[in-house]
Parts: sequence; C-alpha cells; structure tokens
Amino acid sequence: MLTLPASVRIYIAAEAVDLRRGFDGLAATTRSLIGESPLSGHLFVFLNRRRNRIKLLLWDRTGYLLVYKRLERGTFELPTQPATGRRHIEVDAGELGLMLEGLDLRGARRRERWRRLPHEQEGSVPGIGPPRN
Repeated sequence: MLTLPASVRIYIAAEAVDLRRGFDGLAATTRSLIGESPLSGHLFVFLNRRRNRIKLLLWDRTGYLLVYKRLERGTFELPTQPATGRRHIEVDAGELGLMLEGLDLRGARRRERWRRLPHEQEGSVPGIGPPRN
C-alpha cells in the first residue's frame, strides 16, 4: 500500500463518480466536488455508483499518480456520512487502508485519542515535546 506523510490529507468523494475519467477528469472533479486543488499534494478518492471500484488521485510534484482497484465481491463503504451540505469526507490513512481491504467501518467505534489543541505549544504538556538540556 501507499506510505503517506502525516501532512497528507485524504478526501473521499461521497457522491458516485464516473471512473472512466482519467487524470484530468478526476482533477476537475476534485475541484468541483471536493473543492480542493488537485495539485495540493493531498490524496483524493473516488467511488463508482456500484461502489465496487475505487480510484485514488495524488499529485507528487512531478505528475499525477492514479491507483485503481476493483473488488471481485462486495462493495466499498464510506466510514462515515458527510456533514450536512458537504459532498466529501476526510479520513486518515488507517481508515483508507481498511476501506481498500473492503472492510465496512460504519459500525466501528474510534477510541478517544490525544491530540494537541491549537492553543497548546510544543513542550507545554509534561513529558511531551523536545527534550530539555
């Protein structure tokens, strides 16, 4: 599978897309459906109407990378439903990996995880941050 840096965001279009589209067609869909630039370096994921095929589009500084997968049985399922008024969802790399395996994550429960809040500076939480000299 793909190894992505933590800075790469993963967007999945919640609406079905015609997967006969190639690089340029999916780049245009990224702008119109997801509302992001396909040249941002983020990963964009598209499903067909039957949800048995999936395409991933990524710009890697020298050109587009397109990954295409077809499930022989079953369907790809979105891990969550998009927020009201949104046409896409954002997932992390772990969720995408499980989704590509054909697992249905809708009933899965995510345990609470620690994350740095915007007002917390590096080193302000004991035991977290750079070592002190």
